[in-house]
Amino acid sequence: MQQDQVIYQLYPKSFYDSNGDGIGDLRGIIQKLDYLVSLNVDMIWFNPFFVSPQNDSGYDVADYRAIDPRFGTMADFEELIDKLSQHHMGVMLDMVLNHTSTAHAWFQKALSGDAKYQAYYYLRDPKPNGDLPTNWQSKFGGPAWSAFGNTGKYYLHLYDRTQADLDWHNPEVRQEAAAVVNFWRAKGVRGFRFDVLNVIGKAEQLVDAEPGKESKFLYTDTPIVQTYIKELAANSFGQDPDSVTVGEMSSTGLQQAIAYTKPDNQELSMVFQFHHLKVDYVDGQKWTAMRYDFNALRKLLHTWGTGMAQGGGWQALFWNNHDQPRAIDRFADPKSDRFASATLLAASIHLSRGTPYIYMGEELGMSDPDYTSMDDYVDVEAHNAYKALLEQGLSDHDAFTIVHAKARDNSRTPMQWDDSATAGFTTGTPWLHSTNQAEVNVQAPVSQKIFAFYQKLITLRKQYHVISQGDYQPFGENIDWLYGYVRHYQAQNLLVLNNFADHEIQVPIPDQFQDAQVLITNLSSFKPTATITLPAYGTVALLH
Repeated sequence: MQQDQVIYQLYPKSFYDSNGDGIGDLRGIIQKLDYLVSLNVDMIWFNPFFVSPQNDSGYDVADYRAIDPRFGTMADFEELIDKLSQHHMGVMLDMVLNHTSTAHAWFQKALSGDAKYQAYYYLRDPKPNGDLPTNWQSKFGGPAWSAFGNTGKYYLHLYDRTQADLDWHNPEVRQEAAAVVNFWRAKGVRGFRFDVLNVIGKAEQLVDAEPGKESKFLYTDTPIVQTYIKELAANSFGQDPDSVTVGEMSSTGLQQAIAYTKPDNQELSMVFQFHHLKVDYVDGQKWTAMRYDFNALRKLLHTWGTGMAQGGGWQALFWNNHDQPRAIDRFADPKSDRFASATLLAASIHLSRGTPYIYMGEELGMSDPDYTSMDDYVDVEAHNAYKALLEQGLSDHDAFTIVHAKARDNSRTPMQWDDSATAGFTTGTPWLHSTNQAEVNVQAPVSQKIFAFYQKLITLRKQYHVISQGDYQPFGENIDWLYGYVRHYQAQNLLVLNNFADHEIQVPIPDQFQDAQVLITNLSSFKPTATITLPAYGTVALLH
């Protein structure tokens, strides 16, 4: 993996609809290829477009080797990968190998009594008193067990009840996983993002979580996960010297992340971890309302930046993805200054140590939709959360306020190509509607300015080894609202200053940077002095 790469995440359902059915598709991506080329990214990560009932937006896979007809055909995909390769862009596919859809042939064969496929899943008897096999809770709400047909047994689903967990203790399951990866490798795919990869290491004997403790600690980051990843790598992507892999590692720890990504371990190129996106959770609970804790955010960014550098690990750098509300609403203020807010967030990670990811629309300054009703939301998790909040005694208004701030659909609204009623996404009725395309779209002046800033950041990463390969040292931790760091590589030194406050701050500049080159800034004019005034959401990078 090259450390100067930048990866663009594209949500196919929402990128561009070529046939007017309201759903984005592969031909739509082909038609908008020039846009992706102009950004100059190295690889496109596609959220799943495999055959699926779409109970969890494609993460409930019913056929790993087939394109869902709503997105197109295999010929469309092959054309897309060919055209991307002509522009030196790779493809990263989403591998959902912790679970399958209950509509998958494996699960259906298991239901019909086929012992081979029953051994693919976690099937358990109820407790002697008739209770569920364990007290585990699904991450989408409710018990993590559902009845397995009329057999009297239950199957495990850590996520939606239509997503049955695969039993990786079974070597045939592991062989199937490698075969899926190899199918796409044979088509030229060299990038793989592995969904919820650090929960594949569940025990063979499942036990209850202790009272007051979450069940996730029983199955997350267990030692056998590394064993499974090493085996998968050896049997598939690890055979490609140019492979790029990233594991989605929910609730992972720093030392585990280093172990997953140290080159000597021959496991993954990098990991996604989400601790920095939980700093607006009350007591670690997502469906709560609070302003984010900047000091907690800064501490986490520094801890992971420093720790991964010292340990020789590598991380994916990101603010946004398909499972998170837009970061610009969480950590800045698009209403008062969209350009400064968007570019502050961009610079703060693109100049750091790791591989930056850009989530579709982020490069335009897209923000959360101004929805007013639960009817606007499609996602099963949002509706489950709303129901649960009402059951907890919250009012309709308070429950909706929380969902409005935290829902995954916030980031899944269609790409805003123009200011028309459907944002130029479709000639039909969009599956999810946009609300602020009049201000933010590919053609809007503020979006074009933000886009150009992203282009420059990507260019700088390829030009300067201090950005792509330098170390990481925190700077200015005693200055309120400043997220600052220094990067060193050979004779190059880079100081990056980011003001997350909605007001100006004063920052003393070390002597060596007072005559430095201004590499990039979102300020209209800037000259380094002994002490600088950094405006609200201001960012500047100084190279010495």
